[in-house]
Amino acid sequence: MNDSVLSDVVVVQNNDFSVAEHYQRLEQSAGVAGAIVFFVGKVRAESELDPVLALELEHYPAMTEKSLCALVAEARSRWSLTGVTLVHRVGKLAVGQQIVLVAVSSRHRDEAFLSARFLMDTLKTQAPFWKKEHRSSGTRWVEARRQDDLAATEWQQGDR
Repeated sequence: MNDSVLSDVVVVQNNDFSVAEHYQRLEQSAGVAGAIVFFVGKVRAESELDPVLALELEHYPAMTEKSLCALVAEARSRWSLTGVTLVHRVGKLAVGQQIVLVAVSSRHRDEAFLSARFLMDTLKTQAPFWKKEHRSSGTRWVEARRQDDLAATEWQQGDR
């Protein structure tokens, strides 16, 4: 059953986002929700010999938005959610800056936690973003990580 009280928010943008504003929107509009779960991903330095200085994200707007909306629709088909917010930034981002926000509200915490985890795990492998790391030694395109592929596969096979 889908208890949607508010419309979902799916945004790809260059500018930073306010977690507080998105929380307030879900909190005020979620109606029957007993749980709101937020995940904020940030650009990390990857403590290697040559740390990341910045991360640059490129995308094809129509394809990216369609892909993100499909992920939200899939999450809604699996869990009874009262609201979903998915914000992903593009452009050149410095270490420590916010890059992605996944927020879900539902009647129960298990649905909220599971759906937020599903959205992040599948977004990492299915959303068409191209990432380039800027390091002191130069730039390099980021390839998919094996653990991200495994997590997404587990969701598709029903193992999670």
